[in-house]
Amino acid sequence: MPAKKSKKGPTKGSGGKGRRALEGKSGTLPAEQRHWYEGKQRAKAARRPRPAAGSEPGTGAERRRSTDSDLLVGRNPVVEALRAGMPATRLFLANSLDSDERVTEAARLAGESGVDVVEVTRAELDRRCESNGQPGAAHQGLVLQVRPYQYWSAEGLLERAQEADTPPLIVALDGVTDPHNLGAIARSAAAFDAHGLLIPERRSAGVNMTAWKTSAGTLARLPVAQATNLTRALETFKKAGLFVVGLDAGGDTVIPGLELATGPLVIVVGSEGKGLSRLVREACDVVAGIPIGDAESLNASVAAGVTLYEVSRLRNAAADAS
Repeated sequence: MPAKKSKKGPTKGSGGKGRRALEGKSGTLPAEQRHWYEGKQRAKAARRPRPAAGSEPGTGAERRRSTDSDLLVGRNPVVEALRAGMPATRLFLANSLDSDERVTEAARLAGESGVDVVEVTRAELDRRCESNGQPGAAHQGLVLQVRPYQYWSAEGLLERAQEADTPPLIVALDGVTDPHNLGAIARSAAAFDAHGLLIPERRSAGVNMTAWKTSAGTLARLPVAQATNLTRALETFKKAGLFVVGLDAGGDTVIPGLELATGPLVIVVGSEGKGLSRLVREACDVVAGIPIGDAESLNASVAAGVTLYEVSRLRNAAADAS
């Protein structure tokens, strides 16, 4: 019995119509000719596992990692973050970007620091921003994916401050929930030589993209520690010889001329609305206020900046007099 013939006709070719699709878009340079390629390959060859900012080894103390990674978008923020050494894993570039110095610098810095550089479509960048909770973000064709932030332990931060050349100076935040305030306080803390920030694990702003942006890069080099219980951490610091000064409008003393400023110090900044919590207030050696005019109170970050400036001024005056 003869075999049945297949009803399927012969497979047709494209007739050359799909040639352009197979060849790819014209004008796309090979990887080795792109300006970031060489630096990226050098960095990959020399790269070793490294901790994120704020988690340098040396104390042996436990450190905690935040659970969320995030995306930083826009040409200026991305370039500033890479300049500051923000811990990042990947730089996304839109594949049809106009020539721009910031784009070139971002790609170069990423390649030199071992950050993967990936070209994607603008639609893909839009999708990534939307899934990250930033729908409609003005990414300008540039998006940086950062590593989860690694928090110091309270004990590790204390050891770091005690090993410094200057008397320990730590800023603790009691229920500060606005990441803008956290970032601004970090910026002031870095400007006036504080050794780090201490925040509670719960009911507090953490190190996210808003805090990163507001800190203007200082969170890349200023340690932030988390405490399971802020009051207990403050008591531990007191046993180690640090004085704890809480900021409150109705304080027992005033910041100008603060006598404890030249010694080992923890400055505690209260929440934006309620100020210091009862237990934290009771843990303070001194509660100090800032004299102000008609305003009812100062923003938490402003109060921290004023206090840190005064502490720095008094320490410098004491050093000049000695």
